[in-house]
Amino acid sequence: AEKLTQAARYERNEQRQGYRSGHYSRNLTTTSGDVTLKVPKLKGISFETAIIERYRRRESSVEEALIEMYLAGVSVRRVEDITEALWGSKVSPSTISELIKKAYVHIEDWRNRPLQGGRYPYVYVDGIYLRRNWGGEFENVAILVAIAVNEDGYREVLGAAEGMKEDKASWVSFFQWLRGRGLDGVKLIVGDKCLGMLEAVGEVFPEAEYQRCTVHFYRNVFSVTPRSKVKLVAKMLKAIHAQESKKAAREKAKAVVEQLRSMKLKEAARKVEDGIEETLTYCDFPSEHWTRIRTNNVIERLNREIRRRTRVVGSFPDGNSALMLVCARLRHVAGTQWGNKKYMNMKHLEAALEDASIAG
Repeated sequence: AEKLTQAARYERNEQRQGYRSGHYSRNLTTTSGDVTLKVPKLKGISFETAIIERYRRRESSVEEALIEMYLAGVSVRRVEDITEALWGSKVSPSTISELIKKAYVHIEDWRNRPLQGGRYPYVYVDGIYLRRNWGGEFENVAILVAIAVNEDGYREVLGAAEGMKEDKASWVSFFQWLRGRGLDGVKLIVGDKCLGMLEAVGEVFPEAEYQRCTVHFYRNVFSVTPRSKVKLVAKMLKAIHAQESKKAAREKAKAVVEQLRSMKLKEAARKVEDGIEETLTYCDFPSEHWTRIRTNNVIERLNREIRRRTRVVGSFPDGNSALMLVCARLRHVAGTQWGNKKYMNMKHLEAALEDASIAG
C-alpha cells in the first residue's frame, strides 16, 4: 500500500497517489489448507494483487488436483470428502462441475488433434454403450473408439466419437473423421461384425482388409449353443484358428461345420460356415502378428478401464458428457506405459510388404 500510494500511513506529501481505506479478507484454499489473506483497499487508485487473481478462491494446483481426482475415477462425493480431509474445506459439486468444464476444453483439443504417428497399418475399432438420462428416460448412447499400432510398433489412441448407434452411417462418419485428421497407411481394420462395419471399411478405406474379431465370433456361435456343449464347441473353434495357414484353417472349418451338424447344432454350424472367412484375414499378414491382430482384445482392455470409471457416474445427462469422460480416460491411458511400450515388431510387416511388391 505504501508503494502504491507513495506515502506511509497518515503521511501527507505532494507525491501521494491515493488513500488507504482499510482492508478486506479473502479466503484461499491452498495445498496446505485454507488461509485468510488481508487485501488492502485503496481510494483514488486501482489495485490488484499479483499473488491471486480477482475472484480466485483456490490455488491453481488445488484446481488441477480436483480435476485429476475426478478424471482418475473418484466420484464427486468422494472428491468433496477428500478436499475436506486434506484442506479443511469441502468443495461443492457445482464447483467441481465448473472445473471439469475447463478440463473438457483441453480434452476436446486432444480428441481433434492431428494424427502424427506416420502410417498406421493396424487399426482396432469398437463401440461402447453408456447410459444417458434424457428427460427422465434412460437410453443407450454409443461411443465409437479407435486405436492403432503405428509403423514403429507402438499403440496409439486415435480417437473417440459419439454415434447414435453402430450402423453404417455412424461408422462411415467416424472413419472419415479419422482419415481427415491424418489416419493413413491402414492395412487391416479389426472389429466386431456390427451392422454396416464391413461396408464402411470398404467405402472409406478401400485399400484395407477387414478382420472380424475371433472372440466376438465365438460368442456369436455360443449364443445358439446349449450351455452343456459350449466348452466342446469352444475347443473346436479354437482348433480352426490354431492352424498354421489359411488353407489349413479353411479345411479345419469345414470339418467343424460337419461335426456341428452331426451334433444336431444346425444353427451353430450355419454361423461358422457363413462367418469363418471374415475371421481368417489375419492369415494374410506375418505369422508373428497373428495372435495380436485376430482379436479386438487390445481395445477391449481399454473398454474395461472406461467402464470402471463410468460405473462411478452411472448415467450421463447427455452424450457429450459421456464422450468427454471416455476421452479423458483414453488420454490418461495413452500417457502411461500402455502407449510407451512397443507392442509389435513391425519389421515383419515391412518384410512381408516388400516381398509382396517384388512378387507383384
